[in-house]
Amino acid sequence: MLFYYWIIWIAALFGHRKAQLLIKGQQQAMEQVKRGLGFSSPVWIHAASVGEFEQARPLIERLRREQPNRRIVVTFFSPSGYEMRKNYDKVDAVMYLPFPTPRRAIKFIEALKPEMAIFVKYEFWPAYLKELKKRGIPTYSISAIFRPTQRFFHWYGVSSLRLLHCFTHLYVQDEASRRLLAEHGVHDCSVAGDTRFDRVGEILEKGLKADDPRLRPIQDFVEGCHRVIIAGSSWPEDEKLLAEYINQQPDTKLILVPHEIHEKHLHFIFNLFQGRFVRYSRATKTAMIHANVMVIDTMGLLSSIYRFGQTAYIGGGFGVGIHNTIEAAVYGMPVLFGPNYHHFREAQGLIDAGAARSIKNYSELEAALNTALDNYQEIGQKSAEYVASEKGATAKIYEEIF
Repeated sequence: MLFYYWIIWIAALFGHRKAQLLIKGQQQAMEQVKRGLGFSSPVWIHAASVGEFEQARPLIERLRREQPNRRIVVTFFSPSGYEMRKNYDKVDAVMYLPFPTPRRAIKFIEALKPEMAIFVKYEFWPAYLKELKKRGIPTYSISAIFRPTQRFFHWYGVSSLRLLHCFTHLYVQDEASRRLLAEHGVHDCSVAGDTRFDRVGEILEKGLKADDPRLRPIQDFVEGCHRVIIAGSSWPEDEKLLAEYINQQPDTKLILVPHEIHEKHLHFIFNLFQGRFVRYSRATKTAMIHANVMVIDTMGLLSSIYRFGQTAYIGGGFGVGIHNTIEAAVYGMPVLFGPNYHHFREAQGLIDAGAARSIKNYSELEAALNTALDNYQEIGQKSAEYVASEKGATAKIYEEIF
């Protein structure tokens, strides 16, 4: 752990932006600990980054709504998570998690004096879990998922497996996770599901009622077109395939939401699409007439954009893994993604429901997109039904914990 911390410091010294943000955030967090938060006994919820925060959010907002006097503190480890949600107004404090050494864990918990701690999905920090257990503070894991390949279930992971006994209870996504834990002696566990399904349901309900002026350029861009692809969190490998398709399809439009929106990447996209695209931030009606691709060069719109398409392509499947598929599926649309999806339960669920397809090359992409666009209502209905069938995790967890 200390070795990792020094790597972050060295990266920061050489100008790595995220490393610099992390070091600065760590310093701010320890200063907050020294000063005190001005209150004690909050519900402490820790999320690694943005995705895990979205899993915690339905629980946070129900707690705030039904028990408004309860204090809530959210911590992040990732700079991207903290920077995006540092002004979130449904909690009393948002801060970085101090680097998880035993000494810092003791200082943080002594300053915070949490009533309980809730960790989201894959968060298993030994120093914090051991100190919480030692002090008898109820500690929960929500939306967790376990697979036989994880370190807990190998000979070298015995100490990691012991950490799971620090939790008062683990709420897991599926029965396979519960059985796996039981086989290894962890019995304080039950199947609750994935709170993200509740979150995307809330986004859908609120979004369809709202009149968001930020979405009007997108609405103007797709008006009159009935073959619209929304590509969410795309990476270069995804974009190369999509460009090959869209450059041969004059009657199809693409809204591209890249994972990275710095100028170098936007120039790469410009060359791919032969210049026939319009940037969202510079969209005018004149510019849109000559474009069949709109590139979203701002953050925070993706989950609301899917409503404007007939088919979704989710990026990341040619890298470490796909991004959020159910943000698109909740709108009742076919979903496509690359080959690296096997660690994502919801992606397999969509495939099993007949609502999604995985592709490995251009010929598979072309066939899958043609099928999806030609049959988007029938396939999309399967997406919507799958998402609806998975809702309810938040209610179960809330009722048992609070």
